[in-house]
Amino acid sequence: MYLLTIRDGLQTRHIGPYDSPKQAADDLDRLLAVCGERARWQIHALETPQELVSRLGEAATAQLAGATGRRQAAA
Repeated sequence: MYLLTIRDGLQTRHIGPYDSPKQAADDLDRLLAVCGERARWQIHALETPQELVSRLGEAATAQLAGATGRRQAAA
């Protein structure tokens, strides 16, 4: 899933979700017509809570493995 974020001055709009970045880009063309000239935008990939926990778990495991290796080398 993807989320379109448009920042126009002090206003920030979050639009979506979209099934693909192409759908978000197609909607972006329509939405920018009503925004100011200096509006900024981003398309963000959304992740499920399970994906986030899994990714954080992998990072923590890698950090622990690195710390254990450094301790063994110092001993």
